[in-house]
Amino acid sequence: MKQSIGAACVLVVIVIGSAWAHHSMSAIYDFNQRFTRTGTLKRLDWRNPHMYLFVEAGKDQEQLETWAFEGPSPVFFRKHKVGKADFERAVGRNITVEASRARDGSLSGLIRQVTLTDGTVVSLCPENC
Repeated sequence: MKQSIGAACVLVVIVIGSAWAHHSMSAIYDFNQRFTRTGTLKRLDWRNPHMYLFVEAGKDQEQLETWAFEGPSPVFFRKHKVGKADFERAVGRNITVEASRARDGSLSGLIRQVTLTDGTVVSLCPENC
């Protein structure tokens, strides 16, 4: 009996945790509000379930803002023959990100396309479009 209750509790925690971890992209990002930022890739967060690029961009050196761009799972990039090392080489250098704007007005977006320093263009559509 105690084992059944313990197993049930573990199952509930797993189910609730999975539901909490996943979110609707269309609820967070406005797919109709596209924008582009070019700036310095300051940091890369390469992990599941979604990778993030942190880009410092602005009109001039005194008005720089750090933008957080959410992308798919790192596994997505395998089929595009682009990997973590390609993004790591771009850290500290300029990249261009086309994204869908966050609905809450924060400095964040959902990546649609990334142009790396070497000119490599990675389209995340149709997954993020």
